[in-house]
Amino acid sequence: MTETAKPDSPFAAYLRDRRMRLDPAAFGLPTTRRRTPGLRREEVAQRSNISPTWYTWLEQGRGGAPSADVLNRISVGLMLTEPEREHLFMLGLGRPPEVKYRTPEGVTPRLQRLLDSLEISPAIIKTATWDVVAWNRAAAVVLTDYGILPPAQRNILRLVFCNPRIRESQDDWEGTARFVVGAFRADAARAGATSEVSKLVEELCSLSPEFANLWRDNDVRTHGEGTKRLRHPDLGLIELEYSAFAVDGRPDLGMIVYSPIGQADADRVRSLVNLKRSKI
Repeated sequence: MTETAKPDSPFAAYLRDRRMRLDPAAFGLPTTRRRTPGLRREEVAQRSNISPTWYTWLEQGRGGAPSADVLNRISVGLMLTEPEREHLFMLGLGRPPEVKYRTPEGVTPRLQRLLDSLEISPAIIKTATWDVVAWNRAAAVVLTDYGILPPAQRNILRLVFCNPRIRESQDDWEGTARFVVGAFRADAARAGATSEVSKLVEELCSLSPEFANLWRDNDVRTHGEGTKRLRHPDLGLIELEYSAFAVDGRPDLGMIVYSPIGQADADRVRSLVNLKRSKI
């Protein structure tokens, strides 16, 4: 049972701070006759669809712990960002909110610039269902030219199990396939993408008996870091080390960066990337 909030508790203080940061004019509310900055408590309560008395009690540290539904309503009323909403839940209930998967809308220009700055390190941004939504030039040259694929085909599992060229490029396809399925299972569960996963899994099971067998194994892997060997049509056998990163504030996205292990491989990748660039 979560401990009842107390006056001047971090939870109550956070509510007051977020409320006082809001600009009444932005909501079409009068700005005169206000003794303190921000919205009034009753205005936040109305926006949150809860009673003014209940909201006032929460800011005063009275009335016990709020429910998750109330915190979600307050998050809307205070226009909290996703990290701020998560912090509110941690203060109010001692746990993060339940994950509800949202279809990603793409990446920010800043994140794309980060990818592009990695000139000889192939890097991609993937969703929890392993759709590739952003990549850099090195990834297009070394891994797959995602730009020439229809968006629906930019899925890592579809490529690994249903694309003969990708299969042939893997130095250890069976090990790669098993790892991909286990890491995908963990990512999708963490993001709460149950319905999206069900559709993709059903499709892949019908297209690939090998995927169906691996999925039934219920193996779970962590996509942290490791090495990957590829047979590239221009570069020959190349060895890469990879690291996976979470995208801050975007639980629906993850970044994977591959780097050539040896100087010789790095030089070959740089030469091929420059050659491809000169032909554009």
